[in-house]
Amino acid sequence: MMRLDKFLSETRTLSRTETAKAVKQGIITVNGIIAKKPNSPVNEEKDVVCVSGRVIEYNKYRYIMLNKPEGYVSATDDKSAPFVTQLLSGELQKFELFPVGRLDKYTVGLMILTDDGQLAHRLLSPKHHAEKVYYFKCEKSLERIPELESGVHIEGGYLTKPCRVKRLSEFEGEITLTEGKYHQIKQMLYAVGNKITYLERIRFADIPLDPCLERGEWRFLTEKEVENLRKI
Repeated sequence: MMRLDKFLSETRTLSRTETAKAVKQGIITVNGIIAKKPNSPVNEEKDVVCVSGRVIEYNKYRYIMLNKPEGYVSATDDKSAPFVTQLLSGELQKFELFPVGRLDKYTVGLMILTDDGQLAHRLLSPKHHAEKVYYFKCEKSLERIPELESGVHIEGGYLTKPCRVKRLSEFEGEITLTEGKYHQIKQMLYAVGNKITYLERIRFADIPLDPCLERGEWRFLTEKEVENLRKI
C-alpha cells in the first residue's frame, strides 16, 4: 500500500502538488471512485488508478531494450553526437533513463536502458560476471585466438580477463566478455595485430538482441527478461 500522491509521483504521472490540484478537479479515480484526498491509500498491485480516464500502470522502474544505430553515443558527457535516449518516445523523456554500460559512437546493437540504478550497478559489477557477446568483423584474418582468450595487454598495461572467441569465418568472429574497458575489443584486436571494422553487441547476460528490432528501435523488456537480469 502507498499514498495516491506517491503512486502518481513514482509513475512520473503527476508531482505531489499536481496530484493535489487534480484531486480538487475530480479527475482522479481509484477503482472507478473519484479520489477525495491526495493521501488516500492505494494498493499498487490491485487498484485501478485513472487520471482523466487514462489508466496509470504502476511500474516503479522501466527496463528497455534498444537496438543502437551508428552515430549515437551512450555517454552523457559526450556532446559530439546525439545521445541514445533521444531515440525513445517523448513520453519516456521525463524518466531519468540511462544505459547500462556503454557502446561507442560506431558500435551498434543491444543496449539496456533503465532508471533502476541498483540493478544497473549489479549488472556492471565485475564480481557478478554478466556476459556481453559481440559480433565483429576484422581487417585481417582472425588469428591468435588463444592469446585473445587468455588475455592481452591493452592501454595502460592492463591485462584483459579470460574471454571466449569464436571464429565464424576468416574475417568474422564472436567474442564473449565479462568486463568492459574503454574500446576493449578494438584494443584487444589491435594487440594481436588486427583491426576491428564492424562491431555489434548481440547479447547482454541471458538477453539476446531482439531480431524484430530495426536499428534505432526499442521495446520494453518482458517480465521474464527483467527477472533473468535480477538473478545475475
